[in-house]
Amino acid sequence: MLPVLFAAALLILALVTQAGVLAVQQRFPAQGKAVEVAGATLNVLELGPPDAPGPAIVLLHGASSNLEAMRRPLGERLAARHRVILIDRPGHGWSSASDMETSTPAAQAQMIEAALEKLDIGSVILVVHSWSGALGARMALDYPSRLAGLVMLAPVTHPWQGGVGWYNALVTKPIIGPLLAYTITLPLGYFLLAPGARAVFLPQVMPDDFVVNSATPLLLRPREFLANARDLVRLKEAVRAQVPRYGEITVPTVVISGDVDKTVSTSIHSRPFAAAVASAKLVVLPGVGHMVQNAATDVVIGEIESIVGLGAHGAAAAAN
Repeated sequence: MLPVLFAAALLILALVTQAGVLAVQQRFPAQGKAVEVAGATLNVLELGPPDAPGPAIVLLHGASSNLEAMRRPLGERLAARHRVILIDRPGHGWSSASDMETSTPAAQAQMIEAALEKLDIGSVILVVHSWSGALGARMALDYPSRLAGLVMLAPVTHPWQGGVGWYNALVTKPIIGPLLAYTITLPLGYFLLAPGARAVFLPQVMPDDFVVNSATPLLLRPREFLANARDLVRLKEAVRAQVPRYGEITVPTVVISGDVDKTVSTSIHSRPFAAAVASAKLVVLPGVGHMVQNAATDVVIGEIESIVGLGAHGAAAAAN
């Protein structure tokens, strides 16, 4: 009797999950266009004048989010003067991902480079947050000619003590992982989404409309939850392999972090990365946590504008 009841409960949860996926996707439809690359279909949203002077600005979100997390604090303001390109990372938002092999910074850097090439976009200022700090560093290492500048916001760059949450490790396991993702993740996650987001904002207060404005509920879809977990569980080894190469980075770089960031430690990541990269400028914001683009938007935009100026100057010099 118990196995039958258990199977019935799983079936009900699976049906609830599928209904929830349809509702979430209807509430937060795709913004942007699909760009096919090897290993994924990337959702790319362009803002601002396409013929704006200077390099385009590419914004990449961190873990557990999508391009909307960068669009509202930074993208829409920057688009008043610049060409801005926002990309859902593989497996997130409305971008697809094929398998475990798309979950590393190196693989995602390759796909983003391919998308920029396909869109015939020249050099860019790359702005990355959190998980994408490792991706930004990888872009600077593997595709330096693409970058006119790199702005790292509370970036992950180095190995750290501990893991990335037992649930992320669990859902990446065969059989049990997909079973959990397609049954309980969405119903349970619905109640945990806002508290989790608030914790990331600390000590700042999360805006009341952040979860909706950032389309964060898309994370609860099983395929995205699994992709996010894969990204996280593979991240430590990926950055461990990158660390010895950071001295090779020569693009103009700014690293901006809060001194009370409890999600990505500034001492473990930003400070040693800035010390390893000769071209890097480190900005540590007192009393600021992990969401620096929301907590110190003017500072972040000011540093991006400074890098844009350097990139435009370099492009003009090359043309002459």
